[in-house]
Amino acid sequence: MLHYFLCSTELQCTQRSGWYHDSLTRHAAEALLLSNGSDGSYLLRKSYGKPDLFSLSVRAKDSVKHFHVEYTGSSYKFGFNEFANLKDLIMHFANQPLIGSETGTLIVLKHPYPRRVEEPSIYESVRVHTAMQTGKTETDLVPNAPSLGTKEGYLTKQGRIVKNWKTRWFTLHRNELKYYKDQTSTEPIRALDLTECSAVQFDYSQDKVNCFCLVFPVRTYYLYAKTGVEADEWIKILQWKLSQIRKQTRQREGTLSP
Repeated sequence: MLHYFLCSTELQCTQRSGWYHDSLTRHAAEALLLSNGSDGSYLLRKSYGKPDLFSLSVRAKDSVKHFHVEYTGSSYKFGFNEFANLKDLIMHFANQPLIGSETGTLIVLKHPYPRRVEEPSIYESVRVHTAMQTGKTETDLVPNAPSLGTKEGYLTKQGRIVKNWKTRWFTLHRNELKYYKDQTSTEPIRALDLTECSAVQFDYSQDKVNCFCLVFPVRTYYLYAKTGVEADEWIKILQWKLSQIRKQTRQREGTLSP
């Protein structure tokens, strides 16, 4: 009975860790770490299948690696290593690099990704929509679906001086929205810094359906998508990006204030 109590207490401590994300999926974890994390950002999440099995998701450059962590009842097992608690595990791999099994990329744990950050439901809805479009189930997409931390696709944009409409290839990565002449172009026409954007919303002032706009200090960009679903997906993910930017700004200002 005492052993069971100690095991239960240790698991409760694990679940109370600020960087433990209980119901986060593999792809949502990738989305969060790629959108808002940096090299060495990490989080712990439940691994489906066994109640005592967890996944440590770690960002390494432009990808996210996932490692199994098993709670044995008295220790945390990570590969051939065992640790008395999570703190010891993190301290060990803050100094001793992890090695990604696929590429051999060296990874050091640096920045815990906090649970209190608002996690975007948009990524799950995008995954469901992708499954419907491809005729696959969500389960089919889990092993090989691309990361949902970024978004790309064709949108039609209004010109700044000549108010004609041209279709451009757009890519969204972290806080930067770039657009290119087409999907094969290597150099962007322009890169928009979303930290300078004040609003993203549907727009009904233009004679276009599925139209939305991005408001910047010196210019408002008008765009439209082929379908209402695509426009809605772009708006939701961009609005979520803006909300995170504002939250991070408030946190920085709070830290700097006397």
